[in-house]
Amino acid sequence: MLLLRPGLFNNLLKTSRIVNTKILGNVCFKNYTTQSQELLKLNTNVVKDVILYKHDNPKFFKYINMFGVSQFIFWMYLSHFSFTTLKDAPIAKEGSEKLPWWRRINLGEQKYRNGITLFCGIVGYLFLLASWSYTIRSVRYLILRKGGKVVSFVTYGPFGKNSILDVPLTKISASESREHSRIQLPIKVKGKFLYYILDMRGEFPNKLLFDATAGLRRKLP
Repeated sequence: MLLLRPGLFNNLLKTSRIVNTKILGNVCFKNYTTQSQELLKLNTNVVKDVILYKHDNPKFFKYINMFGVSQFIFWMYLSHFSFTTLKDAPIAKEGSEKLPWWRRINLGEQKYRNGITLFCGIVGYLFLLASWSYTIRSVRYLILRKGGKVVSFVTYGPFGKNSILDVPLTKISASESREHSRIQLPIKVKGKFLYYILDMRGEFPNKLLFDATAGLRRKLP
C-alpha cells in the first residue's frame, strides 16, 4: 500500500487543479475562437427573407390585455364612484379628539374627494399602459429581410393584430449575447424609448445568423 505525506498530497491536488483549469480554459477559448471565425465567415447577404426568432404565444398576451382592460374599468368605476358618491359630512369639533384619526377625516371634503378620484384614475391608466406597452414591445417574429440589411420586428398588438417595424441593422443593438440571456433578451432600436423584448422560451431557427446580425451589440450614435 502506497502512503503519501500530507504535504505531497496537497501539492499533487493543486497541480491537478491547475492542469484541469488550463485544459478547460484552452477548450473554452478554442470554442469561442471557432465560433467567432464562423460568424466572420458567415454570409449575411441572404437571398430571401429568413426568420431569426419566433415566439408564437398569442393566448398569453390576450390574457394580459384582458387583465389590463379589466383593471382599467375597475379603477375608472372607483374614480367615478368616489367623485359622485362621497358627500361632504363635517365632523363636530367637540369630542373629536377622542376619535381615531381615520374617523376624523372627512372623505367627502373637496380636496379628499378630488384626490381619491384622481388617484383611482391614474392607477387605472397605469395598468392599461403597462399591459399595452409590454404587449407591443414583445417580439413575435424577428425576420431578416432579403439582402441582409434590414430586420423586421413583428410584435403583438393590444387588439390581436400584429405590428411590423422595419429597422436597418445599423440602428439596432442587443443588450447582451443570446447565450448569456436566461429569461429575456432586450434589443435597443435607435429612436425608440423602450426596448424590444425577445422571450428566451422562443425559438432561434438560425442561431448563427441571428448572432451575426440582430444579436450583435452595436454602439448607436
